[in-house]
Amino acid sequence: YFAYGSNLWEHQMRQRCPTSKAIGLAKLKGCRWFISETGSANIEQDSEAETFGFLYSIKPADEAVLDSREGVPDRHTKVVVVVSFWPDATSEFAERKAQQVEALVYIDRKNLQTGQPKKEYIYRMNQGIQDAIAKGMPQEYVQDVMRKYIPE
Repeated sequence: YFAYGSNLWEHQMRQRCPTSKAIGLAKLKGCRWFISETGSANIEQDSEAETFGFLYSIKPADEAVLDSREGVPDRHTKVVVVVSFWPDATSEFAERKAQQVEALVYIDRKNLQTGQPKKEYIYRMNQGIQDAIAKGMPQEYVQDVMRKYIPE
């Protein structure tokens, strides 16, 4: 499972999906990250963009929880994508060759206008951003992409 929103926060993922395990940093090419009019993170196709996130190993029970939380099929669509994956990444991830792996991702195809994050979402995203940086997410990505929408 490729997480790019508040599920970057490992504590939240452990609460929601107890058997999930964060296995490394991942990058999805061709998708732009933004906060949608619903107040939460979303991605949409953009050939010039890339989205960083975490790759989680999940079991069917975890996927069922995610399906419910993400509102499949009404709010989000489940898609399998190919991501570049760095297991146990550090800040020097770019020096290591990435693996190409398939990952499940949830996309809201209906709400594609940018918006403001929900107040409670800002806290969860900031926790996720801290975890993401600790796992090797590039600071430049956080500043240039995520901080446009998520204040510190």
